[in-house]
Amino acid sequence: MTYTITEPCIDVKDRSCVDECPVDCIYEGGRMLYIQPDECVDCAACEPVCPVTAIFAEDDVPAEWKEFTPINAEFFSEDIAGFTSPGGAAQVGPVDKDHPKVAAWESVA
Repeated sequence: MTYTITEPCIDVKDRSCVDECPVDCIYEGGRMLYIQPDECVDCAACEPVCPVTAIFAEDDVPAEWKEFTPINAEFFSEDIAGFTSPGGAAQVGPVDKDHPKVAAWESVA
């Protein structure tokens, strides 16, 4: 099991979760943050610090946001992010790209 970042993170990107992640598996896209599922160690450190309650264990993602589990995984492809599993977000830095569904997501504001 891994953790998934969902819709409430779009256009927020608070980064509290990034500071708490002991394995540096939370990457910054253009509009939201993404968890690299192969790097996540399921420690749950990110979940309680998210101010918008956007992070869930894979099995606990609310039904309305289930599509974000594959969105997080698919972000890490050569076609979208330009990399697969680089071994740490700090090495990569912010990426000015998003999964196509996130890029097209209508802003609430």
